[in-house]
Amino acid sequence: MPDPLTFAIRVAREAGDVVRQGFGKVQRLDFKGAVNPVTETDTAAEALILARLRTAFPDHAILGEETGGSPWNVPGPIWLVDPLDGTNNFAHGFPHFCVSIGLMIAGELQVGVVYDPLRDELFAAQRGAGTTLNGNPIYVTSVARLADAFLATGFGYNRRVAADNNTRRLDNFLRRSQGVRRAGSAALDMAYVACGRFDGYWESSLSPWDLAAGVLLVQEAGGRCSDYTGETTRLHSGREVLVSNGLIHAEMLRVLREGPAAPHPDFPDLV
Repeated sequence: MPDPLTFAIRVAREAGDVVRQGFGKVQRLDFKGAVNPVTETDTAAEALILARLRTAFPDHAILGEETGGSPWNVPGPIWLVDPLDGTNNFAHGFPHFCVSIGLMIAGELQVGVVYDPLRDELFAAQRGAGTTLNGNPIYVTSVARLADAFLATGFGYNRRVAADNNTRRLDNFLRRSQGVRRAGSAALDMAYVACGRFDGYWESSLSPWDLAAGVLLVQEAGGRCSDYTGETTRLHSGREVLVSNGLIHAEMLRVLREGPAAPHPDFPDLV
């Protein structure tokens, strides 16, 4: 049986080749929801990853975005696969997307790999061994105040109709940080927290394959990951995720909890 991290890195690069070659050449665009597209490249990249997994780890469970599979919380090993995180970007020619592969065993993430094929940036982590970018160690930032933080977020596929589509939280964080970006790839957002490009990130209505690899990248880079209550019991379901450098986590939780009543750096009485 191959080493899981080495295997995940190799297969992420293989799938990344498929994604890179398909960029700008979308022939058919289908939809799983009103704003949730899928391309032939999504399915081709996932088919490659799953074929490699089934050969190398025949006893492991798999959950993929396009083909489904086992529940994420099975007791044994399970691979969580997003063959193209950022499909909307990919389909519209916006160059920001990645391949994401995570391995969870008994509810604990063990391996995480996120590969950006256009920038040739490969983020990798193994439980207890740190996080790397193209083989070099990376770490979260040392920004200690939310007022000085550069953040990221996203909006769920139900954003057209959901009563809570994250716009109120966006407003609250915009008023209390250096800025917020929405680039459209949850896995890359978390990888960017791990390497210090962002100080924090929050999003809800994700799926387990969206965040499995990214969560481990952040944890092993010295950051903190939780749900909106500060706990981790619901984290891996994707229902809600908050990741940060750890130093601003409590402040971000307070904004999530208190909304416009949370402290403001310039106007303490602002509500």
